[in-house]
Amino acid sequence: MSWFPWLLTRWPSSALYLLLINVVGRQTGLEVIQAIQCTQWGATSSKSNFQDGDMIIGGLFNLYYTPSAVEQGFTKLPHYKPCTGLDLMSLKNTYAMVFALEEINRNSTLLPGVKLGYRILDSCFNSLWALQAALSLIGGDAHSCNSTASTSSAAYEQPGEKAGGQSVPLLIGAASSTTTLILSRILGPFSISYLASCPCLSDRYKFPNVFRTIPSDVYQARAMAQLAIRFRWTWIGAVVINNDYGNLAVQTFQRETQGKGVCLEFIETVGRETIVSDARRAALKIQASTAKVILIFCWYTDVKKVFLELAKINVTNRQFLASEAWSTSDELLNDLAISKVASGVLGVAIRSSKIPGFENYLRSLHPTRRPEDDFLREFWGMEFGCSPGATQSQAVPLSSYLSPLHVSISSPTKRSLQKASLPPCSGKESLEEVQNHFTDTSQLRVAYNVYLAVYATAHALHSLLSCPNRDSSSGRTSSCSSSKQIKPFELLQTLNKVNVTTPQGERFFFQGADIPAKYDLVNWQNTHEGSLKLVLIGRVDGFDLHLNESAIEWNTGSNQVPVSVCSESCPPGTRKANRKGKPPCCFDCIPCAEGEISNQTGSLLSVTTAVFVLFLYYHQTPVVRANNSELSFLLLLSLKLCFLPTERKCLPLYIYTDYNLCYVAVPQPPCASARSWPEKNTKKHLMAR
Repeated sequence: MSWFPWLLTRWPSSALYLLLINVVGRQTGLEVIQAIQCTQWGATSSKSNFQDGDMIIGGLFNLYYTPSAVEQGFTKLPHYKPCTGLDLMSLKNTYAMVFALEEINRNSTLLPGVKLGYRILDSCFNSLWALQAALSLIGGDAHSCNSTASTSSAAYEQPGEKAGGQSVPLLIGAASSTTTLILSRILGPFSISYLASCPCLSDRYKFPNVFRTIPSDVYQARAMAQLAIRFRWTWIGAVVINNDYGNLAVQTFQRETQGKGVCLEFIETVGRETIVSDARRAALKIQASTAKVILIFCWYTDVKKVFLELAKINVTNRQFLASEAWSTSDELLNDLAISKVASGVLGVAIRSSKIPGFENYLRSLHPTRRPEDDFLREFWGMEFGCSPGATQSQAVPLSSYLSPLHVSISSPTKRSLQKASLPPCSGKESLEEVQNHFTDTSQLRVAYNVYLAVYATAHALHSLLSCPNRDSSSGRTSSCSSSKQIKPFELLQTLNKVNVTTPQGERFFFQGADIPAKYDLVNWQNTHEGSLKLVLIGRVDGFDLHLNESAIEWNTGSNQVPVSVCSESCPPGTRKANRKGKPPCCFDCIPCAEGEISNQTGSLLSVTTAVFVLFLYYHQTPVVRANNSELSFLLLLSLKLCFLPTERKCLPLYIYTDYNLCYVAVPQPPCASARSWPEKNTKKHLMAR
């Protein structure tokens, strides 16, 4: 065995090395002991919001914007620029989670004797960052497992059980469909997403561990399709984010409008990492298009880039259809630079709800009472321009606010950041009088979805921890397990059966992975200050759309519905002729052949209706009675039915005359002849009757 020590020196510790040792050890009868130092890939962000408890609930939120893409050489671990720009709406959503958990902990009937804790991390609008944060939550954020591997009995300790903190059994998140798809395939614990609306997540066979408190995009896309059909917008453009949310939503819209006369002129995709160039390209496409109605499925930060580009080239005559991801964005509504572009937006929005006590809770927040909350300290520095909890000798450098995972900061930049610092706070700062997106609770949408997710979790855990007949299938009753022994499949089964009433009196339950679909319909209208305001104009319940059309203010500033068609309707005496290589919404109008008329639904229908009413009014007079009134009414009614809305075609003309009146009947094609019946002797008719 003299070769074995030599072999050990040839390879450093690696997977191949350990496998080789294992094989050799088994063949030689040796028990090989090898110290293993396993560590996390990269380093997670040091920023978090944490509270200990008997059970820890994880939270994933997009608290910062995505950094610019950095080209990787695949020769070393990837590095990203700092993820900066604290998003106040997302920050408010995290406190909706914390508020719900604290409310539950004070409830003596829901989970009595069990304290729920939380750990909230940032996913930075990036699926890779979200995956690392989720693994950190599930593994308890253990940076190493320092275990000893034995070929005879490999005793690997579970991450999180050693100085890494308590792991979480369930995640509130993620904040996007793509991230939720990735996490559901990789992670064992369950997640309840508050923003993942991809229709694909309704498939319980593929995604059994995903729940959500936002409806599937099927309902949103169908509502938009109904709006397009209702207002006869047959020629539409689309701008979508290049991920599952955008691509699948526009596919659903196309499916819902198929065969109903609605065509998409173009579909422009934009990416978050390349949004600057993509927004410019999309704006130029919108400018060059003939479609006056533009459908947008993007996040509000991406929409803002597109609108700013449109403002630069003075494109202000488009009517935009907004998805729920940006239809209620205060940042867009209050931006005067894009108010002319965005005026009249018609959108589908997550339903708005109230959370009693939430506003007072937000205004009472203070970093001195929450030392574990890194996000609140940063918000405090942004809002008041000072460093909370620091003395004059402990001024906090601005670089401390730029510490996301995988950050690579150059030395000159780092030195300049160290020079700049915030002065210490006086301690008198308060959110009581602050008015901004963070303290505004007038319309809680995503925050309420988060609130519902927490309560669904609490009720599922309550059912598990208070189960009197947990092992009833085995014919015996067992005592319920503690909060440390809950099994994932048990939590799954319990979540499927959740059917509760929230503190607001709302009945809540899951339909598979989803909840019943409810949306608001909103309209962006001009204010005297030049900004835009959000006006509620209707609602969506399932597949039913309820709309107050008179309350809509369109992009023109009037109540006149904008027109968006590729080709105008053909006038009487002409028919449609499709253009080669073009969608069916684009056509030419050519004259009908001799002896044919077009099935015009306007003037001819009006004339027929007028004659019908005239005959009905004078049906007892000798003139009408002499003209075979029964046959006359039958012909007039048949003619009205012929003018029901159909595709414009040239149809054959049949004429019936009686008492100097002419009736026109249009039978089904393909006949193409004109016929007439001679007038009968009126005097004979009068004598006969």
